[in-house]
Amino acid sequence: MDFLLLGITATTWQQLVMYLIGGILIYLAISKKLEPALLLPMGFGAILVNIPFSGALNTTLPGIGEVAGILEWLFEVGIEASEAMPLLLFIGIGAMIDFGPLLSNPKLVLFGAAAQFGIFATVSIAALMGFPLKDAASIGIIGAADGPTSILVSHVLESEYVGAIAVAAYSYMALVPIIQPFAIKLVTTKKERAIRMPYNPKSVSRMSRLLFPIVVTMIAGYVAPASVSLVGLLMFGNLIRESSVLGSLSETAQNVLANLITLLLGITIAASMQADRFVRYETMLIMVLGLLAFIFDSIAGVLFAKLLNLFSKNKVNPMIGAAGISAFPMSARVVQRMGQEADSQNHLLMHAVGANVAGQIASVIAGGVILGLVPRMLV
Repeated sequence: MDFLLLGITATTWQQLVMYLIGGILIYLAISKKLEPALLLPMGFGAILVNIPFSGALNTTLPGIGEVAGILEWLFEVGIEASEAMPLLLFIGIGAMIDFGPLLSNPKLVLFGAAAQFGIFATVSIAALMGFPLKDAASIGIIGAADGPTSILVSHVLESEYVGAIAVAAYSYMALVPIIQPFAIKLVTTKKERAIRMPYNPKSVSRMSRLLFPIVVTMIAGYVAPASVSLVGLLMFGNLIRESSVLGSLSETAQNVLANLITLLLGITIAASMQADRFVRYETMLIMVLGLLAFIFDSIAGVLFAKLLNLFSKNKVNPMIGAAGISAFPMSARVVQRMGQEADSQNHLLMHAVGANVAGQIASVIAGGVILGLVPRMLV
């Protein structure tokens, strides 16, 4: 009874806000089915770590003394000390991805590169708004549309907004079916969205599929050495998939490993969602900037596709450019749906998938570029 009264009197209005935020994330996960594997553990974790004297965090209890918290321990070991959780997740992601549509139409890699514009535009805006460069870069990486990359970059750069950045990144990934149609319609006409693109895939040899992850890793390593841990584990997962000799391991990486790490990562990141760190004016700014990053990514991809159409005989549906963000496969599905809304016989899915997986590669390379550049600029 003493603990109950002590806990009630110790509860702050900021903690009540975090209970509300946690409840909203759980609602979106269960009722709306928006990224439930991530938003549900993040929402529950947000409630868990904001209970006064929560045993989920390292805390000192009256009459008991120092008590180790499981979530804080997981955060320190799995994210703070080694960045292991977000990195290991890339093995599972790589094992899920089929790069065939990209290999059969390599020019789609250009859309993956163009759709990273939002990252660097948002870094500039955040810096102009007064955020220190390490925080501005961490906020900008929300535009990678890749939760693990956002967590890794913000942690390595020692941003004080890791929790807010993770929530923004995963929340907007879940809201891609709402954000992207709005952004795409801002810069396209119905006629442009109805452009048909015949799908005549070139056959991709097994050797090409095997060499692709190796070559990409080596190129990324020389261009942006700091991206090797990101790109390398992503491509390692893909090599397991394409090798055809590690079937059970490929299945494990795609299902058991990816699901387990996603679950643990979601609830562990909640250790950085304590009310005194999260309920701040800066958090609202980060949410707004993260939304702008997603919108800028989509618009930049569309405008780049429209630019290419000025010089191309075979027109590209501009929406394919928007699929160049890393939110795989949600963005590709959005483009397919919008194409069929404009023309019921328009089938853009495979083109969009190719651009989408290119965006997956481009986003982790962009994260590596930021990790390579920002520390040098801070010296």
